[in-house]
Amino acid sequence: MAAVPSFPTAAPVLELSGIGKRFGSVPVLQDVQLRLYPGEIHALMGQNGAGKSTLIKVLTGVFPANDGRMVLAGAPIVPTSPAHAQALGISTVYQEVNLCPNLSVAENVFAGRYPRRGLMQGRRIDWAAVNKGARALLARVGLDIDVTRLLASYPVAVQQLVSIARALGVDARVLILDEPTSSLDDDEVRKLFEVMRRLRDEGLAIVFVTHFMNQVYAVSDRITVLRNGRFVGEWPTAELPAPALISAMVGRELAAAQGQSAALPAAAVGETPLLKAEGLGQKAQLHPVDLQVRAGEVVGLAGLLGAGRTELARLLFGLEAADSGTLWIDGQAQRFGSPTEAIAAGLALCPEERKTDGIVAELSVRENIALALQARRGALHFIPHAEQVRMAEHYVAALGIKTASIDTPIGLLSGGNQQKAVIARWLATAPRLLILDEPTRGIDVAAKQEIMEQILQLAKAGMAVLFISSEISEVVRVAHRIVVLRDRAKVGELPAGSSEDDVYELIAAEPAH
Repeated sequence: MAAVPSFPTAAPVLELSGIGKRFGSVPVLQDVQLRLYPGEIHALMGQNGAGKSTLIKVLTGVFPANDGRMVLAGAPIVPTSPAHAQALGISTVYQEVNLCPNLSVAENVFAGRYPRRGLMQGRRIDWAAVNKGARALLARVGLDIDVTRLLASYPVAVQQLVSIARALGVDARVLILDEPTSSLDDDEVRKLFEVMRRLRDEGLAIVFVTHFMNQVYAVSDRITVLRNGRFVGEWPTAELPAPALISAMVGRELAAAQGQSAALPAAAVGETPLLKAEGLGQKAQLHPVDLQVRAGEVVGLAGLLGAGRTELARLLFGLEAADSGTLWIDGQAQRFGSPTEAIAAGLALCPEERKTDGIVAELSVRENIALALQARRGALHFIPHAEQVRMAEHYVAALGIKTASIDTPIGLLSGGNQQKAVIARWLATAPRLLILDEPTRGIDVAAKQEIMEQILQLAKAGMAVLFISSEISEVVRVAHRIVVLRDRAKVGELPAGSSEDDVYELIAAEPAH
């Protein structure tokens, strides 16, 4: 898809061309370009792994570029650190508020660059100037608060604006906002957008990184898309409709939806859903969602990164507390206060982050497989070694886990075999519903194939499966029914036999008003 945009007539305040970055021999950015103009909000878009974070780190001096050129206000620059980038006028506000909650608002705004008074070396901080300057910077982002109060006493939305005010305190010409809305509710997002528009109108160039398409179209003036570490194109937002944006991000055009015969036989489902969620949601994380999963059914949960898939899984499994809606198991209302209660009800969750939340790398394959069952039985009912061995050997054989021994540290196994061991851990608890959050991420094609086949076999044996994946092709292949999320809300359902294009069209569809 070729980009044929119309561009502002003014010169760019910042221009990146031919940017390349390698880690060892592995290229992560290749021939990337980015143009920012004064007085614009520029959305930087791309799927997970597209290179957005790496490009920002190159731009702000965290990583040196291997190739390419950066020009700021007509002069070549080579930022060597975030502090150097700030001195040049490039400030970044990250997704997680990176301030000190135990300091006052004013101290956070000026930390590391306090105004001082006196002539001698080591002169004292001018606290009156600190407080006055903080109030002035906060006024630019529409805040009128007590700057002497601790930052921790204010909500996250206020802290986010304090971060922006701090970033403006270095005479920023370019402001990078990396996922600034991820922890904000709808009202807080609207207020942030008002601030962004005000700063844009003052002449600031703003880079806006987000996974929420509705926010891109609500506030941005132009869009640059990256895919697999490469520049795809640059468009005025008004000239790039949502289906075309998704096409640019995923790497292929959305054809007209064509029905396909179901690749899977109809699920053997019961009349009463094993799990039913009605209006289940959490403020600022997930809009109320309705969901049903029956025994013997694979329900796919599809959506782009940031759509709310993992958030829904965590609510179902008791890792987070819902503040709206009801969860039903076998027709009985439930409120899980912890994963332990969810496990007792027959639920299991294979988490998205295998290395940090899934495996315990130093423990053996046998010990990792036994972990969930041991937690279910409690510390006073230790699983005998012989039972652990039988259980581990059974699942190693059943799932085809390639390991020299069940006592091999799991950290030495390939990613695909680690993932199989995590699935084995939960199968050992004999769950009735298995929630798989990105079970094939970061593993080779052969291992993906094996895991997908195992999912189908589990459903065929009567287990309910909620299958979450950012790879739409996988969801389409295994799911008997597909629930589609976008911007932390459910936007529809599709039956077995739906195509990838059907899913993307639903993601890109205009929201109902």
